[in-house]
Amino acid sequence: MSEVLPVDPTTTIRAETLQADPDTCKFTVSRTVHPGGPFFFDSKDRASGSPLVERLFALPGVSHVLVADTVVTVGKDPSVAWSALKSAIGAVIRTQLLTGVPAIFEAARNAGARGRTDGEIRACVQELLDREVNRSIASHGGKISIVDIRHGTLFIGMSGGCQGCAASSVTLRQGFEVMVRRVAPEIVAIVDTTDHAAGEKPFYQRMVSETEMAK
Repeated sequence: MSEVLPVDPTTTIRAETLQADPDTCKFTVSRTVHPGGPFFFDSKDRASGSPLVERLFALPGVSHVLVADTVVTVGKDPSVAWSALKSAIGAVIRTQLLTGVPAIFEAARNAGARGRTDGEIRACVQELLDREVNRSIASHGGKISIVDIRHGTLFIGMSGGCQGCAASSVTLRQGFEVMVRRVAPEIVAIVDTTDHAAGEKPFYQRMVSETEMAK
C-alpha cells in the first residue's frame, strides 16, 4: 500500500508498506535525506549521534531504520499499527529536512573530554562546522560562523541564506545545537548574535543585543 504524506510545497514523501514484510515501510522522499548509504541502525544505542535516526527511535514501536540517499526504511514492532506511526515518521523526516544539517552525524563522538580550554573547544566546533554543518546548509546559501566562546557559551553568527530565514531557528535549535553538544559537551548555551532583521527574509528581531553580549 502506497500513500503520499504531506511535507511542504516543494517536498513529498511517499510511504509504501512492503508486501514481503508488513512491519516494514519505505519512505521515499523527493529530495536527498542523507547522501550515500545504506546506513543501518537496529537499536537506540547505534542511533546515537545521528539526529534523524535518534528522533525516529524516539517514536513508540520503531525497531530498525535504514537510510539510503532519498529513502528511509523503517521497521516496527508487530504490536504497533502503521495508521498513526506513518504520519509521525513523516513529520520527523520533515523536521530533519528543515534543519539543513546532516541526518547522520559521522564526526568523532569522543571529543567530549572535560577540562579543555576555550581554544580547544573552539577548534573542535570549527571542525564540526567545516566538515558537517556548513557543507550541508551551503546548499541553502547559508553559513554559520563562530563569534566567540566564553564560559561555556558559544556565540555564533549566521550569514547568507540563513540570515533572516524563517528556518534558521529550526536549523539552530533542532540541528546544530544537538551536534555541538555531542562534540563539545562543555557548551551549555548557544547564542545567535545574527541581526536577522537585516537579512533578505527577516522574521524576528535580534536575539541578543550588543549590551547583553558585553556582560
